[in-house]
Amino acid sequence: MKICATTLGETAGDLLSMTMNIGYAVSSIILLSFFLGTLLVQLLSKKYNPVIYWAVILSTSTAGTTMSDYMDRTLGLGYGTGSFILLSLLSITLIIWKAIEKSLSVTEIKSTRGEIFYWTAILFSNTLGTALGDFLADNSGLGFSGGAILIGCLLLIIILAYFFTKISHIILFWLAFVLTRPFGATFGDLLTKSNEKGGLNFGTIGSSLILLGILVVLVIVSVLKTNSRSTNNDDNSAIVENNL
Repeated sequence: MKICATTLGETAGDLLSMTMNIGYAVSSIILLSFFLGTLLVQLLSKKYNPVIYWAVILSTSTAGTTMSDYMDRTLGLGYGTGSFILLSLLSITLIIWKAIEKSLSVTEIKSTRGEIFYWTAILFSNTLGTALGDFLADNSGLGFSGGAILIGCLLLIIILAYFFTKISHIILFWLAFVLTRPFGATFGDLLTKSNEKGGLNFGTIGSSLILLGILVVLVIVSVLKTNSRSTNNDDNSAIVENNL
């Protein structure tokens, strides 16, 4: 779901800024406003809601796409410098979060302050992922497919490390979380770019519609599972009360 959301963020961000020719700066303002709106709804929610949660993930991904492109292209910082700046901002966020909340585990977030740290880290990680994905695709010589394969292999290594090593699962989570974004960025470019540029030529509109359809199906499945668990918990509570 994260890979699908981040890839959709890449194609949808490019759709707004390039295909619709709105520009990186204006697109970033629009998408940051969307992010703040969805974030407010998420912070006011009293329990986990898959629709709201993935709407915020998607908003950070689309905003991250245009913000990164604005830094790297409009401001002329370049992919390498942009990646370094965003990596520094993400690292600072995680350090401050760890110092104040004492843990970076997403399962131990129990306050609004902790959740704000979480979403700030996600916004920076998704913006970083765009710059890093573009760097791999354009500057490293790997191309779109090569960049996607490289990041895919790194994600596979993290999965193996999760099951077969004693490396902290918190560290592995954040490594995977960051890497899904450049994977989405390179895979999104692979879907949208023309055949002459090494892409599959689905375009930003076609790719976005396909990915949105997949994400909607996955969110519906997640909602059904969440409701099923909630019903089972209610049934178990009733059984306990009856036994008492």
